[in-house]
Amino acid sequence: MRNTRDRIRHAIGFEAIGLLLFAPLASWAFGYDMHQMGLIGAVASLIATGWNYLYNLLFDKAMLRITGQVRKSVLVRVLHAILFELGLLVVFLPSLAWYLNISLLDALIMDIAVAGFYMVYALVYNWLYDIVFPVPSLKTAQPRPDGAALG
Repeated sequence: MRNTRDRIRHAIGFEAIGLLLFAPLASWAFGYDMHQMGLIGAVASLIATGWNYLYNLLFDKAMLRITGQVRKSVLVRVLHAILFELGLLVVFLPSLAWYLNISLLDALIMDIAVAGFYMVYALVYNWLYDIVFPVPSLKTAQPRPDGAALG
């Protein structure tokens, strides 16, 4: 399992890089000013950062309970990304429609496009994060020669 410091580094890195990519791409794709997309992205990022921490903690605990380990296959990574984005969709849809003064249907279409971007981004980011910062091996605590426990 990852420790709290690692989870915080993961969440902040994910949101910072995502926001740097999101604002200009969304402005170009949807035709809104970059400051509008930047504000939407910043608020969404704050909410998503909290969700990211909580979701990954719960997902890893569930994986550990169900499978006995936290290493993710490609299929599990895809499921992980989809479930993460579905949770955010519930929160973002009404606020997006209100802020941009658009219909819920238009907000849904925009949110699906954004979620698609973030699903791919989350898959790539998490995969690269696990390569750069590998999950520590789960080891049974073993006594060290000096009598202290390892693990």
